[in-house]
Amino acid sequence: MQRLKVGDRVQVISGSDTGKQGTITKLIKDEDRAVVEGINLKTKHQKPNAKNQQGGKTTMEAPLHVSKLMLLDPETGKPTRVRFQEKDGKKVRIAKSGAVIEAGK
Repeated sequence: MQRLKVGDRVQVISGSDTGKQGTITKLIKDEDRAVVEGINLKTKHQKPNAKNQQGGKTTMEAPLHVSKLMLLDPETGKPTRVRFQEKDGKKVRIAKSGAVIEAGK
């Protein structure tokens, strides 16, 4: 089971976006990276083509390494470490406060 899942609220703990919070939109498990909504924005320059007649600059979210992200506690709203525990025969994620963390909450 992974520490982070799609839909989790996270906070950036290092880098140029330190302190910003967002929701995970995509996980790249092979590279241990995650795309977070509104964080690590990069500008891409595009030439005019048949689909985009104008061309120009577009802003997109680039992946961050998961070690730079920390899950937010659902009760306190602060960054927290995660531990795993078995409840009712299922493995669940538990925050430091003792709250059960569900994906997308």
